[in-house]
Amino acid sequence: MKKELIAELFSQFENAVYDYKGIECWSARELQQIFSYTDWRNFLKVIIKAEDACSNAGEKIPDHFVELNKMVELGSGSKREIEDIALTRYACYLIAQNGDSSKPAVAFAQTYFAVQTRKQEIIEQRLLDIARVSAREKLTKSEKKLSGVLFERGVDQSGFAIIKSKGDQALFGGFSTGDMKRKLGVPAARPLADFLPTLTIKAKDFANELTSHNVIEKDLHGEASISKEHIDNNLAVRKILKERGVHPEKLPPAEDVKKVAKRITGEGKKINKKGKKK
Repeated sequence: MKKELIAELFSQFENAVYDYKGIECWSARELQQIFSYTDWRNFLKVIIKAEDACSNAGEKIPDHFVELNKMVELGSGSKREIEDIALTRYACYLIAQNGDSSKPAVAFAQTYFAVQTRKQEIIEQRLLDIARVSAREKLTKSEKKLSGVLFERGVDQSGFAIIKSKGDQALFGGFSTGDMKRKLGVPAARPLADFLPTLTIKAKDFANELTSHNVIEKDLHGEASISKEHIDNNLAVRKILKERGVHPEKLPPAEDVKKVAKRITGEGKKINKKGKKK
């Protein structure tokens, strides 16, 4: 998510907050607009799911979802009364969790309402953390997929490990997996990818997907031909990065992705606990 979009959404959520009987709240009608739900009935379905989640967590729905009516101006200049719901931060968090995360505003809100401090830079960092954890999970999936494809083509786990290592060496400009671990201070027993920045993780994932695709398309068999294909794909990815001024082997190590994932999970638990204390 681009910084410009983050700044815009941050401003929208900050401007929408208001005080309702001494509690920080947001209008469901305003959230509907920010979340890009054109139909109130469709957004109400999301709210109902959030209310169910609230109840299942042992909370009283009226403590977080307060039904009320408000007057709105029509195009003709007249006014009419419509139903609305005053939502606590916890309620907004649950709505975001049950909303369509493909909508940028909903994905942003999942972090905005989970983070207790209303500071844009902290929200930006959490979004970056989520992106890195997601990229790492996707890399794990692409490695499993590639392993399965190779197994069907006569490559066992030992051969797969060799092919992976050669791919790393191609991507990192001659540095082997072991070299990069020593270079970045990665514990010997841990995967290198757990300490790579998001860009490099995605580069490895892309190379894996290319190899999986081409092995099938070219009907490759055996360690030698598949190894060459994987090396070529990693070299191609490296070429793209270098053309943009990026040398994967020179990028600094990132925080242990397991710690990042644990922190994100912990923040989610905190907002749930906060909701239960209300």
